[in-house]
Amino acid sequence: MPASIFNGAISFGLVSVPITVLSATEDHSIRFRRIHTADNGLVRNRYWCDAEDREVTFGEIGRGYELPDGRVIPVTDEELRALPLPTARAIELIAFIPVSAVDPLRIGPGYYLQPQGAVAAKPYLVLRHVLERASRVAVARYAWHGRERLGLLRVRGDVIALHGLLWPDEIRDPAAAAPPPVQLDDSEIGEAVALIEAMTRDDLTGPKFTDRYTEALHAVIEAKQEDRQLPHAPEPTARPGQLVDLMAALQESVDKARAARSETGDAVPQEAPAAQAKKAAARKTATKAPARAASSRNSSRGAPAR
Repeated sequence: MPASIFNGAISFGLVSVPITVLSATEDHSIRFRRIHTADNGLVRNRYWCDAEDREVTFGEIGRGYELPDGRVIPVTDEELRALPLPTARAIELIAFIPVSAVDPLRIGPGYYLQPQGAVAAKPYLVLRHVLERASRVAVARYAWHGRERLGLLRVRGDVIALHGLLWPDEIRDPAAAAPPPVQLDDSEIGEAVALIEAMTRDDLTGPKFTDRYTEALHAVIEAKQEDRQLPHAPEPTARPGQLVDLMAALQESVDKARAARSETGDAVPQEAPAAQAKKAAARKTATKAPARAASSRNSSRGAPAR
């Protein structure tokens, strides 16, 4: 079990549940060291004090807030722990809402909340069962790492999980990323829906949902360690920015997705006859449209001038 991140209590109404916060996730990414490329020597960081013009140890380092005029106000760990906030030592529940009301963009890393001892087990289990039965998540306030945050409590298996939530003003306005208006074709929308249906899965298990980047990086490191030839990257099927026939690309994607599901033994969703007839008509119309346009252009070129 990972080390404790925070010790405090869940507070809702007059009920207080002593808990320990544990990280719910693990990072398996490969960590690189910075090296001097001339001789592969490790490059290290040093802590330097500007006032004394000397290197200091990590144990000599504290926190300070720099004012606009350059002065620094020191803030100690004891002062942070004694902040006049009810959430400094507690996760305070302030509301219960349906999970659909939470913008996924605001949800941060996850933690497990572990009850501290037998006394905390009963109110902990009551809260877990209430969240599960009501199909709700709890919104909480808590203060960690120098600031107060909102959090989201939800049931995961037999435990309660906590996710940090970004404040509304920490989410950027998406208007700047919105695409310009374009004319959409119903047949293209229909093919895209068919592609989604063909790619739908019940869960996130299987070879498609593995960390291929880390696996490939391990293969490169092992090849270099054993002085073998490095593995070759596969050729990309399409280059970024390459213009394609959207309708043809969607149709080919649907066929490939259905074929992949058949190979893995997954049931391929079948369309209703009416939907199949409608899509066939749309495809026929989309195919004939360019031909009619070309015929019209040829006729206008051959017409005598008036």
